[in-house]
Amino acid sequence: MKENKKTIVIATGGTGGHIFPSVSLSSFLSDEYHVEFITDERGLKYLGSQKNLKANVVSSSRIFSKNVFKIFISSIKIFFSIISSLKLLIKLKPKLVVGMGGYSSFAVCLSAYVLKIPILIYENNLVVGRANKLLLPLSKKILVSTENIEGIKKKYEHKIFFSGYLIRKEILDLKEKESKITEKELSILIMGGSQSAKVFAEQLPEVIKKCSDNGIRFNIYQQCLDSQKNELNKIYNELNLKFELFSFAKDLSKYYEKVDFAITRSGASSLAELVNSNIPFITIPLPSSTDNHQLKNAMYFESKGYCFLLEQKYIFEKLFEMLKDLNTDRNKLILLKEKMTKHSDREALSKTNELIKGILNE
Repeated sequence: MKENKKTIVIATGGTGGHIFPSVSLSSFLSDEYHVEFITDERGLKYLGSQKNLKANVVSSSRIFSKNVFKIFISSIKIFFSIISSLKLLIKLKPKLVVGMGGYSSFAVCLSAYVLKIPILIYENNLVVGRANKLLLPLSKKILVSTENIEGIKKKYEHKIFFSGYLIRKEILDLKEKESKITEKELSILIMGGSQSAKVFAEQLPEVIKKCSDNGIRFNIYQQCLDSQKNELNKIYNELNLKFELFSFAKDLSKYYEKVDFAITRSGASSLAELVNSNIPFITIPLPSSTDNHQLKNAMYFESKGYCFLLEQKYIFEKLFEMLKDLNTDRNKLILLKEKMTKHSDREALSKTNELIKGILNE
């Protein structure tokens, strides 16, 4: 019953990279706490498909811009977001607010500080996000997924709490299942992120076609926008490939069980899920990501031996040769899988819960 539980608010929104760890955390905490979400319109798009989640909507706006007019408009929007957040927090009476990164969590966490509600923030990228940098002085702790995080000033290093990546249980359970690289046609999962990268829908099929023209055939499972499906259907049907197209909202775990490797952007949540599912991958960072954090994420996972890194500008030049090589020498994929077996984030949620208990008992 709610009246017997302390309330925790999770502030999240924006892209799936912020949403999925939020859902993982909520699912883990819901037995002990009453969990409420405060999200923005974009976040609601993903949270709306989740069962038993209580989502409250507060509009958000980017905090940073080089355009003076945009800064002015954003400031007005943030002011009204803070007013709405204050009203919601007074109504919900949470004992803790957990900010999951991104500008969508900024107004909620700032409001929590005004109301003297403890704040915990989470950063899963290799570089601390801009909103989290602003919130760090106000927060009790910052949960980090790696020990190599950049962008935290020395005076705040005592606030670092290494949790690992907050991963959904159904993903963690995949690690326990034995999976082998097929000796037949390899199956590829193509993931463009929650914004379904345009380049993945336009350039990758051309590379797949070149592979087919050279006698290298793959089974394709591709995440894409509805507006991209007709053209992709046409291309893959003409190549007579086995393929399936799906939207971002669908649960990826069922595709993880079907594929031998993935081609993906470099959002931390996506890469962590692949590693915890023992799926090797080629990662292509988004060149325009804030503070180039996707490239740094990719470099970190590459340094661990979990993946191959390919910069977007080299897709036409290098991806065909990479796919040809992996198709010929599948031991390279097996070696990546073997290294992944040593990585686990199974304890991340329980470690986070212990930290939360400590904060609530102060």
